[in-house]
Amino acid sequence: MKKLRRIIAGFLIFLGGLIWWLAPETPGGIIVLIVGVIVEIIGISLEHNKEKKNGD
Repeated sequence: MKKLRRIIAGFLIFLGGLIWWLAPETPGGIIVLIVGVIVEIIGISLEHNKEKKNGD
């Protein structure tokens, strides 16, 4: 379960960065950028929660 969670978190961080990079500079792009930030926050929080539970 821990390995799966780490893989999902890494994927979400990568996906968020990709969305940031691909977001166009238009009003719609702002929405895409916000979605990218949210995805990155979810991925980072998954990683952070995992480390907190392990006591690292």
